[in-house]
Amino acid sequence: MSYLGTLIRAGAMLLLACGLAQAQTPPAAVNTDPARAQVVLPEPANPALPSIILIGDSTVRNGHDDGQGKGQDGQWGWGNPLAAYFDPARVNVVNRAVGGLSSRTYITSGHWERSLALVKAGDIVLMQFGHNDAGPVNDDKRARGTLRGIGDASQDIDNILTGKRETVHSYGWYLRKFIAEIRAKGATPVVVSLIPRKAWNEEGPDAGKVRRNKGDYAGWAEQVARQEKTGFIDLNEMAARRYDEMGREAVLKMFPASVPEERIHTNWAGAALNAQLVVAGLKTLGDPRMNAFLKPVEDVRPVVDARTVREEAPRDARLPTLFLVGDSTVRSGGQNGAIGWGERIAPYFDTRRINVVNAAIGGRSSRTFFTEGRWERVLGQLKAGDIVVIQFGHNDGGRIGDPANKNRASAPGIGPETVEDTRPDGSKERVHSFGWYMARYVADAKARGATVVIAAPIPHRDKWQQERDFANFAEWGRQVAQAGSVHFMDLTMLVTEGYRAIGPARVDTFFSDARTHTNADGAEFNAQRVVAGLKALPGNPLRAYFSDQAAGVQ
Repeated sequence: MSYLGTLIRAGAMLLLACGLAQAQTPPAAVNTDPARAQVVLPEPANPALPSIILIGDSTVRNGHDDGQGKGQDGQWGWGNPLAAYFDPARVNVVNRAVGGLSSRTYITSGHWERSLALVKAGDIVLMQFGHNDAGPVNDDKRARGTLRGIGDASQDIDNILTGKRETVHSYGWYLRKFIAEIRAKGATPVVVSLIPRKAWNEEGPDAGKVRRNKGDYAGWAEQVARQEKTGFIDLNEMAARRYDEMGREAVLKMFPASVPEERIHTNWAGAALNAQLVVAGLKTLGDPRMNAFLKPVEDVRPVVDARTVREEAPRDARLPTLFLVGDSTVRSGGQNGAIGWGERIAPYFDTRRINVVNAAIGGRSSRTFFTEGRWERVLGQLKAGDIVVIQFGHNDGGRIGDPANKNRASAPGIGPETVEDTRPDGSKERVHSFGWYMARYVADAKARGATVVIAAPIPHRDKWQQERDFANFAEWGRQVAQAGSVHFMDLTMLVTEGYRAIGPARVDTFFSDARTHTNADGAEFNAQRVVAGLKALPGNPLRAYFSDQAAGVQ
């Protein structure tokens, strides 16, 4: 449920959803559903392109769509992470949902009129309402309720809140209005059932399962979609089924920890999960354009602007230093909700005895970490007794010369062969093999008297169940380590085995995007796998430097 676009703002401080939250007093809940929603909604970035337009409530777009400044622990709607699945050069994703509104008040507030004006032929409009439709039909607070069901019944009221005469219709009536007016524009309507609440059945045959809304808004949404012969994504059932697979404790981590308890609005992890399910639903609707709209699965490796990354240095030059060298799976810095395992490993080391310096940077390969001079800067700090863990591979694949690979692919294998590549400025580069760059790192570090550990890349979210991910890069890394008489850690399999032990439902909650980058929980899990791997190295070279926290990691 970021790759996920601008999922959260860079530099947001992230808390483990249930770790620190349980150890501290939960924060007060934040009202992100103002009765009179004053928000500035986006418009299509490129009006010449088709658009996927979202309308709905705060479970689609929460407040000002900023997590209330709490990073991934704030409240997030699924519309935010959804955007990053799509190629902005091919389609706009325009999230015009508004917190606090129902299917009725999205219209009466004027938001639908303004959104409809942006809809054109070829667009797709996703609608998800229901959470606010059960409220009072007429009161002085929100007056947002709709009549239950999908019939043609109506009720005339003098709206206490607006002071206007109004005819209130059924939930289904408003959905049909959206559908008809979208079709009149030549666009495609898609009905999405509301996300489930954090609530479980306490008795009966479904005791222990997440409560569905089949008997009301989710069921009514499906009935309208069937009657109108339009696309339908049963997000209510899809998410509830996933929650059941995950188990109660994992589901709790999908919601903010607050007082009073939050049962409707998801945190970042929950929003990302729901976005993933919506994408899966869109793929089943038969729109032949969807494959073109969606980003290629390998386009998940942004090249981080080095100017935005603070370079670390040893805290105490008298101590040995553990240097981490790699890509965004080692260090993401919170960009797009991603956290690398290197950002969660420091607590497992006694900082009175060793420095931990994370020199990794997103988007780099074994090749570009070298050509950009980053390895040279690490070498400038490296001294005898230090340890270097090097993990590359995620960005080394692909064809040299393909612009999509952003001049970072290395040649396959470990040999001395080179391939010529043309840089964007027209200059030529002799590109070496993956093994050549790794062997250079080994030789340089050993010349400084440092201990080297080559780590195979962490596995993709969609690869670990059926196959051995990164088989080539792992083997090349192993061969380089053997030839250079340094350590090799098969981190791919260490993490894979850990994933298999906990199962796919929980693993799916570990990612901030579709397949590559972990969130805080995933980074913590992988950091523990790294610690386990380091402890298992021959001779346990870091034995003297582990903290008490590492004692329980196996």
